[in-house]
Amino acid sequence: MTDRTDTLVHICTVEQWRQAQRAGERVPETYAADGFVHLSTTAQVHLPANRLFAGRTDLVLLHLDADRFGAEVRWEPGVPGDPDAMLFPHLYGTLPVAAVTEVREYLPGADGAFGPPA
Repeated sequence: MTDRTDTLVHICTVEQWRQAQRAGERVPETYAADGFVHLSTTAQVHLPANRLFAGRTDLVLLHLDADRFGAEVRWEPGVPGDPDAMLFPHLYGTLPVAAVTEVREYLPGADGAFGPPA
């Protein structure tokens, strides 16, 4: 089971973060298809990072305050291959820039793989 007291984060590129700042919200490309914004805890973010962004060096982690979302967060299963019983936070609304408390660069290791953030 995922520790729901861990900090929630969202992965995006530096350019996507800049676009969100201009728009006042982050609306990922997957939002229309999935109906939610994919989030993670800091303890699990390396799983989707490696699956979707392996080797990329233009990523940031948006650290979030869930009290500022203005929409529901549901904890739901990830994809096949994720650890059994691990649930991921999904935001059923767009991600307001006002919910971002910190932005940190998120770089892979020398092998191109991501680990949990420091």
